[in-house]
Amino acid sequence: MLSSDFNVVKSPKSYNSKIGVPLSVWEIGAENNLAIIEAGISKKNEMQILEPIIKPTVGILTNILEAHSEGFTDKKEKLIEKLKLFKDVELFIYSPDYTFGLKDLPGKNKFSWSSTQEADLKVHLIQKKATKTLLKAIYQNQEIDCEVHLFDNASIENIIICWATLLALNYTPKQCQTLLSKLKPIKMRLELKNGINSCSIIDDSYSADISSLKIALDFLDLQSQHHKKTLILSDFFESKKNGFALFSEIANLLKEKKMDRLIGIGNEISKFSELFTCETVFYNTTNDFLNHISNLNFSNETILIKGARVFEFEKISEILTQKKHDTVLEIDLNALVNNLHFYKNKLKPSVKIMAMVKAFSYGSGSFEIANVLENQRIDYLAVAYADEGISLRNAGITTPIVVMSPHPSTFEALIKYKLEPQIYNLSILESFIDFISLKKKTYPIHLKLETGMNRLGFDQEDFPILFEALNSSKNLHVSSLLSHLAASDAPEHDDFTKHQIDLFSTMCDQIISTLKYKPLCHILNTSGISRWPNAQFDMVRIGIGLYGFDSALDTGLQTVATLKTTVTQVKKIKNNETIGYSRLGTLANGSEIATVKIGYADGYNRLFGNGVGKMLVQGKLVSTVGNICMDMCMIDVTGLNVKTGDEVIIFNNELTIKQLAKQINTIPYEILTNVSQRVKRVYFYD
Repeated sequence: MLSSDFNVVKSPKSYNSKIGVPLSVWEIGAENNLAIIEAGISKKNEMQILEPIIKPTVGILTNILEAHSEGFTDKKEKLIEKLKLFKDVELFIYSPDYTFGLKDLPGKNKFSWSSTQEADLKVHLIQKKATKTLLKAIYQNQEIDCEVHLFDNASIENIIICWATLLALNYTPKQCQTLLSKLKPIKMRLELKNGINSCSIIDDSYSADISSLKIALDFLDLQSQHHKKTLILSDFFESKKNGFALFSEIANLLKEKKMDRLIGIGNEISKFSELFTCETVFYNTTNDFLNHISNLNFSNETILIKGARVFEFEKISEILTQKKHDTVLEIDLNALVNNLHFYKNKLKPSVKIMAMVKAFSYGSGSFEIANVLENQRIDYLAVAYADEGISLRNAGITTPIVVMSPHPSTFEALIKYKLEPQIYNLSILESFIDFISLKKKTYPIHLKLETGMNRLGFDQEDFPILFEALNSSKNLHVSSLLSHLAASDAPEHDDFTKHQIDLFSTMCDQIISTLKYKPLCHILNTSGISRWPNAQFDMVRIGIGLYGFDSALDTGLQTVATLKTTVTQVKKIKNNETIGYSRLGTLANGSEIATVKIGYADGYNRLFGNGVGKMLVQGKLVSTVGNICMDMCMIDVTGLNVKTGDEVIIFNNELTIKQLAKQINTIPYEILTNVSQRVKRVYFYD
């Protein structure tokens, strides 16, 4: 937020320790006039080492929570140790919620914030809406407010701290509102993976404290693909609470979240088994658990793995995760949500959204993506075929789902799974009327209109017969009217796009006058939302934009998918030797090639062969050598000292899908949707 007014240097990642702080301070250059340095401690007498390294002029006490409490007798002792960092600051920003009545606070000037007691910034309303959170507060005896695109409690507290800091630095409330609206969530390391026996695995096997447990349980709540939910939990070491008090709080959390099963690992958690009301089983060590894992019958459930590092829960994750080869498509769910909000912010408040999740959500996953969109209160989901919709329903998705290409053979399934058909010609309309009349019920349909795409849809000359069929049937309710723009992203075709929009508006008016009620009308796709704001009608459809691509935009969207693989073998190539099928690959004498675990069966097109395709190894671009094979390909790694097992990036935010598409003269849709389902998907949640 401050980078527009200062030349800022900041701590990289969480470099807040006795090693991390010096490395962070070392980054400060002559050009910087503001350094934001994070400092953390885990025991007494550490902060007095960090203070002379940082020598802060402004101090922000974020909070005093459970993490790293084991080195202190209580929170107040930890607070006193942390305050040593701020002994000479000009300005001290804090919350009385975390000072535990301590009166002798540092700082020549002070600024306080709170949502529970009197403070310089007293937050009295936190209202979470569909697309944003509204905060209202009293500052200098006046009410001020801001809206932010964050929703979880930890992020909201971070927002309030930032708000207080801006005000303390003499930013106006209006300036604060502008800056705060730009904030994005901070990444965590929760991973969602496919597990054995049709399970879903949430891997959070790196820390164990109450605060992060709450966040992980919130993410578990987003998953509706399985009815049963299991938590594998270790003893806690980063919490001042212990024994009865600690596990009573955990038991209440699990009861609130309606956990079905708890598997506790550790001597402490085992002592308090009687506190838990769900199904339980306990083991003293991780090895004990692994020795008995076959008795636990994991099947069709969502499993949250949450443990302190010392318990090595990565061993559990490895066993429970479905085994696939080393090529992985990583999906950043938070980036997906940010892209959704990017488009929501372009819409009028009343405009609804239909999200396209056909083709395995553009290669990114089915229920995993649908769960996130449903949690974001999307109005409709759309799939190509009935079986895609059935899979989502079986995974617990309840949002209305439109099937874009229904077939008479699937009508029974449409009704059973509450899927709504798109009707696009007279033949399919008559078939559905005949079918639904036997059910003696009214059912929603969506009418596709032809305005110039010349693919599917009713033409105006079909209207007399269409109107007669609609008026004679008592079993149809037209939920929406839609059409599709052929070139919404192309300025050279703007006249044609305007013609499509005008024709669609006319056709909608004609149908509405016949129906005597108003269905939703929608024609805009991803690029249409960006370029044609006056044609939003009642709803828009977002497709590839969710995944970070919009041919009408250069900036604003975040990269959702990263495809990576590993090196299988490195070989030195002699002069005159050839590489791969048809002997098309050649390199100069003394070169090295690496064979990597991706081929055309994984979706890496054969057109990328013979130097056309590029990959990232150790942050450097390297070229393919020879033809692409079914399960592997070769790259030139001469001079890079590459080893077996090294990571290779196929595409990410640096080597983009757009660049890959350009290399083989195609579009990002094809690159993303071609990633084979045998490639392991891992979902990250921030």
